[in-house]
Amino acid sequence: MTEILPAHPSGISRAATLLQQGALVALPTETVYGLGADARNGTAVAGIYEAKGRPSFNPLIIHVADVNQARRYGRWSDTAEILASAFWPGPMTLVLPLADGHGLSSLVTAGLDSVGIRVPAHPTARAILRALGGPVAAPSANPSGKISA
Repeated sequence: MTEILPAHPSGISRAATLLQQGALVALPTETVYGLGADARNGTAVAGIYEAKGRPSFNPLIIHVADVNQARRYGRWSDTAEILASAFWPGPMTLVLPLADGHGLSSLVTAGLDSVGIRVPAHPTARAILRALGGPVAAPSANPSGKISA
């Protein structure tokens, strides 16, 4: 059953709870709506591929609340620091080598040793990410190969 949640504290809390339970949640970013799942939950991430009809060899971007969270999942460098400082939050994705002990589902990276990470600028997305306290895999919320919403 689809729920439409308001972008205020009760809706943010409910979205985070749904993500923790392995559900998919559509969330806004500054560019498109994303179809999100807890990036640490392989079953939830598989749901993204199924819902979108996306090929499993196509890795997903993870969205995090801030640079501190980003450092948990990608190996940080001086270049990453410069770019993140200049463009985050915002519509820039850093592709970084996976950090040791990252805890991401291998479905997120499609088995690669790197991960795309983004800190979105949209206040609702950031509030959901903070409430979850972890990464959300969130490609655009359209069927694979179709125009983004």
